[in-house]
Parts: sequence; structure tokens; C-alpha cells
Amino acid sequence: METKLNNIQLENIKQILTLRYSTNLENSSLPLQSHDIQNSIIETPEIFVEKSIRNCISNEVKNKNEKIGISLSSGIDSTLILALLREEFPSIEIESLSIKFSESIDETENSKKISEKFETNHHVLEINNFFEELPKAISIVKQPFWDLHWYYLVKKMKSFSNIFFSGDGGDELFGGYTFRYKKFLELTTENSSVHDKIFSYLNCHERDWVPDQENLFGKNCSFDWKNIYKILEPHFGNSLPRLSQVFLADYNGKLRYNMQPLYSKIHNFFNMKNITPIQNNELLQFAFQLNNNLKYNSENNSGKIPLVKILKKFDVMNLISSKKQGFSVNTLNLWNSTGYEIFQNYFDKSRLIEDHIINSDWIQKHISKNITDVRYVNKFLGLIALEIWYRLFISNDISSNQKL
Repeated sequence: METKLNNIQLENIKQILTLRYSTNLENSSLPLQSHDIQNSIIETPEIFVEKSIRNCISNEVKNKNEKIGISLSSGIDSTLILALLREEFPSIEIESLSIKFSESIDETENSKKISEKFETNHHVLEINNFFEELPKAISIVKQPFWDLHWYYLVKKMKSFSNIFFSGDGGDELFGGYTFRYKKFLELTTENSSVHDKIFSYLNCHERDWVPDQENLFGKNCSFDWKNIYKILEPHFGNSLPRLSQVFLADYNGKLRYNMQPLYSKIHNFFNMKNITPIQNNELLQFAFQLNNNLKYNSENNSGKIPLVKILKKFDVMNLISSKKQGFSVNTLNLWNSTGYEIFQNYFDKSRLIEDHIINSDWIQKHISKNITDVRYVNKFLGLIALEIWYRLFISNDISSNQKL
């Protein structure tokens, strides 16, 4: 049987189920190559960063009488943007929005305190069924991603404001994935081969793929690790320091080919103006001129050094989460509460299996409500999204308004 998918669609599926992004997604942001990274020693980089963020904020907000929305976790990036937003516009009305996932880490108490300090109208969006409107979200982004919580945030914020600020980009530009850097540096040396560095980098993203990944796909969607390595080779096949290579891969991966294109489609659908001051073009270039030591301290495994220095002036560090969370759902609990039931319902007669895109033997081998390995849970959640996407755009047998 011939596949109903074209080559780009097949490649998207394999990349998304392995890397959680696809290099085929449309993207208008600046690409970065190894020669764009300079590793320069710049004194007090936080001064330049703060000025750039402030300029972006003041230039983007045209009407001081219009309400401003902001997504607010209890993390460094969103708190910093809120602090500077409030200083630039002391009297503007700000609507802050946090999200609370069922049976997951709850950051909303701290985000509420942060909102009180900066005098915002704070709202908490509680998500009990994470997948309830997944068909609608997928119909908007037109790609098979399962973690589309941003859809719910933008939909809710639309009732308060048409302008939505966020702190996105801080991790990728200023060294926020400290857990990844530490592991990568332990797994490699400066003399490691390109292959070994790519392998180690993938091992720092082990929640994105499973050990028997090649067995996941059916005969109409043949998978080869060599194709995944080709995507990452430009980032590691150069003379940059190892950590610079990781920064380069992170930026050209999830930020450029997941967050930016997906969020853009969601904002456009709701006719929302999204402002991400940390990702302004000036800072995109500046961040990759900085020496790695000015962003990440390997001795105490701390990152985002310039952003932290700015934020310390506002006396809120006691409210900032000690570990990176962002808006994070506990996928093991999600699988037990609703994910397993939804999966069973859609894979009872799976279009993916019928059309030999996904291997039924792999599913039968690993499927269980009591999975304890988060890697396999994440993969099954990804398959739910893929099945929904397939039925929306390929077999055309469900509606985008269908609730799960």
C-alpha cells in the first residue's frame, strides 16, 4: 500500500517524534551558524541586555491606555519582563496569566505574589483535561504536536487583552538549560568526535525519544538515525567550544522550529500581538557574541547570568523557582488520568497503523496504563497528537471542534 503522505509530511513525523521539532516548519527568525558565534568578553553585559529589553518594550507598546497581557510563571524570564514592563509603564493596566495543570507542580502561588509586587490583575487558568481541545489546537498549528498549552493561554488572554508579552527565549539565548549543559560536559571532551557529541547531545534530550525508536515506525515511514544526525551535524561539526555547540543546537532546534512557528500560528489565529523582548533581533545577535562564562557558570551550574543580575535589583529572587519549570505538566500523571484512555479510544482503529505509518507491534509491546518510564509516556502522548493530526488532515474523519 502506498502512503497518503508526501515526503515532507513523513519527514516531519519522524523529526517531531524524535526531536520534538521539525526543520521543515516555516520560520522567519534569524538562522544562526557556527561563524555567528564569537565568544567575546564583554564587561557588564547585563547593562546592554536591560537597555535592549526596555527599548523593545517601550517601542512595542503604542497605547498607554490599552491593557497589556503577560504570561507569568514563577521563573526568571517572565518575571524580568514583567518587572521592566512595570518600570517602563508605571500606570498601565497589566493582566498577568498563569496556568495550573492538574496533578502537576503548582507555581501559581509564587506567580500570584510576583503579580502582587508589580501590581497586575492576576488570573490563574486551571487545566484539568490537558487534551480536551487538542484537535482545535492541532488544526491551528497544522502539525502533530501534543504539548500545545500555549493555545489555552492565548485563548484565555484574548478575553483580557490583544497584546501578549512573554519571556520566551531566555533559556536558549542566555543559557537556561543548566541540567543539559552539565550532563553534556560530563559526557564529552573537547576531543570527542562529531558523532560522539551528537550522541551525547541526544542523550541530554532522552525524554524526546526512546531506545527502540527505529522500531516505532511502520513500513511506509522508514526511520534512519543517520537522517537525525545530519540535522545536528552543522552544530557540532565545527571548531566552537562544546558549550557553544550546544547553544547553537538549542537555538536552531526547539526555539526556531517549535516554539516560534507554533506560537506564531496560535497568535495569528486569535489575532493577538505577541511581544517577546528577550528575542528581539538586537539580543539575538548579542547573546551569541557573549563568552559562555558570561551566561553559564559551570562551577555552580547556574545560567542566565545577565538576566539574574538585572532581576536582583527588584528584590524578587526569593519568589523565583529554584529549578526550571516554566509551564510544565506532569506527563506520568497526565497519562494515568486521561492519556491512556484517550490513546485506547483512538488507537482501537488507528489510521496510522492501518496505513503503516506506525508499527502496531511496537505499541502492543509497550502499551500499559501503568508505564513508569516517562520516555515512553511522552512517546504515546506524541502518538495521540499524530493520530489526531492524521484524522484532521489526511483521513478527514474528525472535526477540529471535537473534544477529547
